[in-house]
Amino acid sequence: MSPTGNIVTPEGIVRGEVLLDEERIVGVQADATVKGDTYIVPGFVDIHCHGGDGASYTVGDAEQAIVAAEFHLRHGTTTTLASLVSSPKELMLQAIEAFKPLVDDGILAGIHFEGPYLASSRCGAQNPAFLRDPDLDELAELVDAGAGAVKMMTIAPERAGAAEAIAYLASRGVIASIGHTDASYEVAKDGVAAGATAATHVFNGMRPVGHRDPGPVVAVMDSPSVVCEFIVDPVHLHMGTVSFAVNAIGADRIAAITDAMSATGMPEGEYELGGLRVKVADGAARLVEGGSIAGSTITMIDAFRNAVHGAGVSVEDAVKMTATTPARLLGLSDVGAVTHGLRADLLELDAELNLRGVMRAGVWVHRA
Repeated sequence: MSPTGNIVTPEGIVRGEVLLDEERIVGVQADATVKGDTYIVPGFVDIHCHGGDGASYTVGDAEQAIVAAEFHLRHGTTTTLASLVSSPKELMLQAIEAFKPLVDDGILAGIHFEGPYLASSRCGAQNPAFLRDPDLDELAELVDAGAGAVKMMTIAPERAGAAEAIAYLASRGVIASIGHTDASYEVAKDGVAAGATAATHVFNGMRPVGHRDPGPVVAVMDSPSVVCEFIVDPVHLHMGTVSFAVNAIGADRIAAITDAMSATGMPEGEYELGGLRVKVADGAARLVEGGSIAGSTITMIDAFRNAVHGAGVSVEDAVKMTATTPARLLGLSDVGAVTHGLRADLLELDAELNLRGVMRAGVWVHRA
């Protein structure tokens, strides 16, 4: 059955029907007689997710990766990167070997290494034992092993050799993202000049903004070539901050992310992230030792609702943040919007933006 309702397209909201030919969208047909308050939006694209449903990408295990990807698919994420945390090279290579077949099969869109080239002073829930300066030989080994599967890496631009590492990643078609950094405004700008085109969970894991010391937050938001991630979760950001960001740089430069960990969708209690103990209580995940926030327990549909209901973002801009902009950052031309020729990754939402159905490649994989 073709989806009908208020269809959010790149040109605006159209009341009608999405026309399908097997796994592809062939058009959007306006029909004023369509009843109900349903929204049809493109499937979410999450470029920063560590796991869910008790399973974690961070351990480099294919079976756990499948569980996590299927969980987030049921919650509207039709395209996802598997994000790891700072790890020894051996685990990074293990993850590439385990996840490359899943990338080839379309279960994952690629791998995001959040670290290990991060600032110790802003490591957050990253294991400090695994942090190190960038190594071009190590990078080459990882990228070569991935054969296209490694899509993104987070780097602190102040680390020794970071500019060269960023330039190398850009030359290999890997997104270099500035994050977990205590860099000055100038050093962060140097990272952008070297080729960084993204910024990892802006505000979180970064030197705070000061009017005489703007730091990395202002540097990345002030760089038109950079897509900025935001964890649209009131644990990480006040919704007023999200509203400010959208008004300041626009939804075309924002990728809403979950930063979800294995505890997402699970009971509160104690979990593990990168070898560190994490306690989840009252919807927040924090390290047992130190209390740093350790990822989130939200899904992308939560992020979408938080953006609209919490931050006052329009539904059209929320679609850009959760689908169109991250798809463009990844260089994906067949997902991220409801328009002719793209894969039929579609979500059906009710008037309150609760998820009612998930379609991937023209097939309903979940219906409420």
